[in-house]
Amino acid sequence: MKVITVNGQNHKGSTYHIGRMLAERLADAPQEIEEVFLPRDMPEFCCGCTKCFMENETKCPHYKYLQPITEKLDAADVMIFTSPVYVYHVTGSMKAFLDHFGYRWIVHRPEGAMFSKQAVCISTAAGGGMRSTCKDLKHSMFFWGVGNVYSYGEAVHAIAWEEVTEKMRGKIEKNVDRLAAKITARGDRVHPSVKTKAFFYIMRQVHKRGLNEADSVYWKEKGWTGSVRPWKG
Repeated sequence: MKVITVNGQNHKGSTYHIGRMLAERLADAPQEIEEVFLPRDMPEFCCGCTKCFMENETKCPHYKYLQPITEKLDAADVMIFTSPVYVYHVTGSMKAFLDHFGYRWIVHRPEGAMFSKQAVCISTAAGGGMRSTCKDLKHSMFFWGVGNVYSYGEAVHAIAWEEVTEKMRGKIEKNVDRLAAKITARGDRVHPSVKTKAFFYIMRQVHKRGLNEADSVYWKEKGWTGSVRPWKG
């Protein structure tokens, strides 16, 4: 499997190490793992110009940062998103990153390959907030149309990975092993949920009538307003 990890901070903390641990269990070889660090690889905030929605994503003023990351996301079989808890939510850099992909929501111009991909949302904290942080990530994964989405949150009771106890690390390794087994067993038999398909069909009707020109042209070119479905073939 090809794997990409998108990390919500630049330094390699507990969340990063868990994501990397999972990636190494899934990838066929180390060179099959791509890593993105935020904000290093995407340092800009969305400025709300709406060019990606109304015209084309290439018109985004930050396209030079987004293009290489987007290509890596599209090439991966499994996408791993890691974010430590920042006030019960994802890091600001992760939020800024996800903001730039609003044009890829099912409402607009989703990437067809996403419906056959798997994604994992990973979060850690010394105490709590992992559920709400993973929910931030899962929210975007649903609207991207990702076929299967998993989440893993862990209260590591430490500030740095070096401070995590051996007992906790053992627990993490067992949980990561189980998660990797689930993802591997699914393999290429990935299909979106009933909820995702239902939302797709709702938006199909919207785009048959027309929402904005860029989106309507995209859906028609893909054949999605007709009989073609992104999760088939």
